[in-house]
Amino acid sequence: MTMSDLPSHDRYLRALRCEPADTTPVWVMRQAGRYLPEYRATRERAGSFMGLAQNPEYACEVTLQPLQRFELDAAILFSDILTIPDAMGLGLSFAAGEGPQFARPVRHASDVARLAVPDMDGELRYVMDALRLIRRELDGRVPLIGFSGSPWTLACYMVEGRGSKDFATLKTMCWSQPKLAHQLLDTLARAVASYLIAQAAAGAQALMIFDTWGGLLGPAPFREFSLRYMTQIVARLQADPASRELPVTLFSKGATAHLAALADSGCAGLGVDWTIDLADARAAVNGRVALQGNLDPAILRATPEVIRREVRAVMDSYGNHPGHVFNLGHGITPDIDPEHVKVLVDEVHAYGRQLREQ
Repeated sequence: MTMSDLPSHDRYLRALRCEPADTTPVWVMRQAGRYLPEYRATRERAGSFMGLAQNPEYACEVTLQPLQRFELDAAILFSDILTIPDAMGLGLSFAAGEGPQFARPVRHASDVARLAVPDMDGELRYVMDALRLIRRELDGRVPLIGFSGSPWTLACYMVEGRGSKDFATLKTMCWSQPKLAHQLLDTLARAVASYLIAQAAAGAQALMIFDTWGGLLGPAPFREFSLRYMTQIVARLQADPASRELPVTLFSKGATAHLAALADSGCAGLGVDWTIDLADARAAVNGRVALQGNLDPAILRATPEVIRREVRAVMDSYGNHPGHVFNLGHGITPDIDPEHVKVLVDEVHAYGRQLREQ
């Protein structure tokens, strides 16, 4: 079989297995989002973000929208990282311009004691229904990614009660009440593992854990409060029949100093933000795992010529090796012109084919 004979719908999964593909696969974090006018129209019909995320038909519709515009190599479930704490009864809401807020933040031992792993066929059934619907509608066109926030990132919002620049309330708990912090993180690790296993059973073909705030921690606290629990989750996923064959990607933003340790977690791939050269990231993991990334999202505001140049620079940095999933170094922002995303996707595929021919 020649490189051109490899099936294009399998590019993403082949890359996560560090196998050759006909070109570099690409998808974009937050690829279903406010930069798309069709997404904004669907959200208006849904009435709110939560109305959109908790309705399987709407979630399916917006998941598929970017695939109708761009030749992306994966679909990712449209949902939110805070579905688990919402299902735990913390009263999640989204205030206009202020981001997520919890009516009942977790601050005391009694708050942590009340938390339980949600019922995946109860409070979170809408997520599983959406996955089943999306998988059916995709009909094998591209793989479907399921995801969750990491225990550390979920705890950041749950303890703070809202977004923050430093999540000092949770950090204070870690220093002053480490046993309580670990009790909270252990509950969340069990919940995230159960959630991702249920997503696998519902049709997800790959899984991601978003450790958005892992980079706020110093080296030792990162290993103790973030990496430890992601590693536990990967082990649980690999032990369950529903999820053991699915590749898991960890994305810990701002934690490029920990790439080698993250690669030891048992994951198949690591997401990388734009603050490290991919050649250095590849050297750090010694080719043991696939890498996803890592174009600075702000570059999508530039001209098409600059976008193409910077796409090629990222791909040159990784080199003509298997195991690269092209992505942004973080999520796409609402101000981006969709045509610029098309420039990115088309250039990744075109330049990836050139690299394969070298």
